[in-house]
Amino acid sequence: MMDHAEALAVELSHEPVPPEQVVSGQPTTGSVVLGSFAGREYGVWEMSPGAMSDVEVDELFVVVAGAGRVEFADGSAAVELAPGSVGRFDAGKRTVWTVSETLRKIYLA
Repeated sequence: MMDHAEALAVELSHEPVPPEQVVSGQPTTGSVVLGSFAGREYGVWEMSPGAMSDVEVDELFVVVAGAGRVEFADGSAAVELAPGSVGRFDAGKRTVWTVSETLRKIYLA
């Protein structure tokens, strides 16, 4: 666990998204836990171009690189993501992440 890290410099090892989650393309994801705060973990997560479905956990995040869009199965308005975007998801939300430029975010979950 780290107390400090350069979010854009942290090396991540990517794995293919499980086939049942792939919506389009051949997206991969990578993440690393950096530490914990108030009983929650924080870290860096990244997704390569493509689209995948997901079920969210309680999370607060800040996008630091890339571009994408998150759509919600419940019909909520889609969210465009770019560096500086801050978001909050509730556990159980069903989403589709469509990434056009490798997207990296810092998360607290």
